[in-house]
Amino acid sequence: MSAILPDAPGAGAEPALHWRRDLTIAVASLLVLLAWDASGLDLVTAHWFGDAHGFAWRERWFTQRVLHDGGRWLGFAVLAGLIWNLWRPLWAGPSRRERWLWLAATLLCLLAVPALKQLSSTSCPWDLAQFGGVGRYVSHWRFGMVDGGPGRCFPSGHATAAFGFLAGWFVLRNHHPQAARWWLAGVLFFGLVFGMAQLVRGAHYASHTLWTAWLCFVICAMLAPRQGSPARATSAPDR
Repeated sequence: MSAILPDAPGAGAEPALHWRRDLTIAVASLLVLLAWDASGLDLVTAHWFGDAHGFAWRERWFTQRVLHDGGRWLGFAVLAGLIWNLWRPLWAGPSRRERWLWLAATLLCLLAVPALKQLSSTSCPWDLAQFGGVGRYVSHWRFGMVDGGPGRCFPSGHATAAFGFLAGWFVLRNHHPQAARWWLAGVLFFGLVFGMAQLVRGAHYASHTLWTAWLCFVICAMLAPRQGSPARATSAPDR
């Protein structure tokens, strides 16, 4: 396991910087999300892709089979890679404990978001009367108010097929900053693509995807390893 030299000057500076930066990102993005919800832009953007006849892209092969079903299988493949990573590290540097934290944070994201979704009374856009359904629009923050639809649509479960893997950035940044940036870029790219697919299909509002990203970020930040950079640490073999 990797160990920080007790007398290394400034050994705790980088973890402290990471923690402050993570907290700043979480708070700033939370304020942006709350402002988005208050603006009513969810319904506005839904109207860009749907009308009284429904959502034209709901059953299209590319959005449903490639981006929705294919995205789910991509998530399974990456998860399998993280399980393999426990015994056969994909990158030199992260200790066994860090690799377990990486997998644990990912699994928590993949379980927590769908669990919250099952408790939600918010219905999907395609369930609203103005898009051919039976419900009416009610903000997902109007607790206790039902919208007349089936509910169980907030936050976006499908977006976890990408955002659920944010933990890789938190682990790799301590050892391989460039690889961490590429990992983060990939997660954000696929997360936004999957979210856009669900938006045009009428399966989710834009904020549903953004809240999933925020929840996954917070979960991963809370479980992120707190250690110095490789230059300030000595490594011993995993045990």
